[in-house]
Amino acid sequence: MKVPQLHLSRWLLVPGLALALVSRGAPDADPMQPGEKAAGDWIKVRLETARLETDWRSDRPLLESTVAGLKDRAQTLEEKRDLLKAQTAKDRDDAATMEGKNKEASEDLQAAETRLQALDAKLVETRPYLPPRLSEALELSYRSIANTGLGTGERMQLTMTMLNRCLQFNRTVTSGEEVLAIDGEDAAKSLEVIYWGLSHAYALDRKAGKAWYGSPGPKGWKWDPLAGSASQVTQLISVYNDKADPDFVILPATLGQPLQEGAR
Repeated sequence: MKVPQLHLSRWLLVPGLALALVSRGAPDADPMQPGEKAAGDWIKVRLETARLETDWRSDRPLLESTVAGLKDRAQTLEEKRDLLKAQTAKDRDDAATMEGKNKEASEDLQAAETRLQALDAKLVETRPYLPPRLSEALELSYRSIANTGLGTGERMQLTMTMLNRCLQFNRTVTSGEEVLAIDGEDAAKSLEVIYWGLSHAYALDRKAGKAWYGSPGPKGWKWDPLAGSASQVTQLISVYNDKADPDFVILPATLGQPLQEGAR
């Protein structure tokens, strides 16, 4: 049989006596352990702090040098930026001015294109009132201006060519043989024709002894019979072709004949 061990747990101080209380069971925890643990932790913290301080003292010069280098580089870049701004200030002003000019030119080009399309539309409306010879000569040009994909420059050049051709025709007397379909005749026939610009013309059928007066009418170019004037038209064409001596030839003509309202 085991004899229970007696542990001295504490002393009770009684005036004049010192009594030891004896208790059964395990001994109380060592009161020094928490202190020892705290001391160990403090030592670890202190060692880590010392290591960090050592590392900081070692790395600090490099970090300070890096920061200084970055500051110098930033200052250099700022100086280059300011210099570049100063150098490109005029270029930026010129670019802004050019942009404004381009915008204005684009608007002017759009307006010119609108006016050009209106002019082409007027040329198309006027075609039926042109002398047949001129209208036929401009056939290819009329087909070209009907192309909606035509560029502004090409359209401008084509339109000016047509206008110049009309102006040139209007300033000259033109004569030659031409196949015409005249109202009242059985079929188209080859006639001798002489044009007085865009205003009027005379056509001659020598074999049939007939003559016609051509001019722009309310619905387009028309040919009116000239009864009894075949000889005068024959003489006029002969003088023009140097087959007769120059002479005055009297023939009817109408000036200032009004056109259809849409062709004005």
